[in-house]
Amino acid sequence: MKKLLTGILLVILFVMAVTPAAGDQIQDLQKQIDDLTQKLSQTQAQAQTLSAEITAMDQRIKLTTLQISNSVEKINQLEIEIRELNKKIEGLDVTLSHLSQVLINRIVSAYKVKRVSYLTLLFSANGLTDFVSRAKYIQIAQTHDRRVLTEVQVAKADVSDKKAQRELKKAEQEKLKQQLEQQKTILANQKQSKQALLEVTKNDEATYQELLASARAELAVALGQGQEVFLRNVNEGDKIGSLIGGASGCSSGTHLHFEVHEGTSIKDPNDYLKSVSFSYSYPSSQYGYYGTINPRGSWSWPMSEPIQINQGYGSHDFARTFYPGGVHYGIDMDSADNSVKAVKSGKLYAGSFQCGGTYAGTLYYAKVDQGDGITSWYLHMIPQ
Repeated sequence: MKKLLTGILLVILFVMAVTPAAGDQIQDLQKQIDDLTQKLSQTQAQAQTLSAEITAMDQRIKLTTLQISNSVEKINQLEIEIRELNKKIEGLDVTLSHLSQVLINRIVSAYKVKRVSYLTLLFSANGLTDFVSRAKYIQIAQTHDRRVLTEVQVAKADVSDKKAQRELKKAEQEKLKQQLEQQKTILANQKQSKQALLEVTKNDEATYQELLASARAELAVALGQGQEVFLRNVNEGDKIGSLIGGASGCSSGTHLHFEVHEGTSIKDPNDYLKSVSFSYSYPSSQYGYYGTINPRGSWSWPMSEPIQINQGYGSHDFARTFYPGGVHYGIDMDSADNSVKAVKSGKLYAGSFQCGGTYAGTLYYAKVDQGDGITSWYLHMIPQ
């Protein structure tokens, strides 16, 4: 009996053994991630220069790389823990099932003995001392059997708990694998963004500052800081001007910057413009850098099809690099036909804003006030 109890206790202790925590390598990676995150925040708070932006990009790339390493280590650690749980569960399932059956058989036998009357036991005993010894032995055996069976059942419950832990770890591992794939995609986009920045600026600080100044000027115009004059009432589809060819004030090349405002709020043009035929002036590898569009409204476009997109609305990498607040508030486009059309009827205004730097000159724009609180804006064109 003592040997059986000792075996059961060893089994229970084996089941309750705690899987080692994540190794020092995971803790070290997490510390590096925390340190680099703090450095990145400090870098982003510095003056906006090409050197600072490249440094910030390098830190973001390094941070994502560390996050990938951390995810891989956690996935591997979970794999080890799952394998250990599998071994414990498989061994205990067999051991506990066998022990349970043995104990059940013993209890059945014990109850059969108990059904023998004490009178029969008395007559078969070799005296009173033998009778008392037999009776006590039966009672002790029955008590031990019941206790051991209870311990076995508790151990079985612990095995069930271990199986539940295994399923939780598998779910956590699957979630980490999905996170890992997302991190790899982010890393690829970050590397492409850095390459695109170097290409668009030609690694020249002056060019970087001009793009930065141009983006800020566009925002200043959109916020109504230009000088404006009322021209006339226009209908939807009327020509309101033409794009400026080549570089001009706060613009490195021919394009229309189109925005939609509702009161003092700048809206997503995709919510208003209808789906049309368009293409991008940049390859798919740079979609994350210059952004994409998803027109889903009912308005006609300000330019004729086919339309080419030069930059999308939103917080893409180019916007986060150059635009205050990290958001490009419009859609940049051009077309074979340089005519610009009103997307809705309203009052047409002409405005201008003075730009400095390499693209020094006047930034011309138009806006159409629809009279319902919504205004459409058209930058880098000559109003007519």
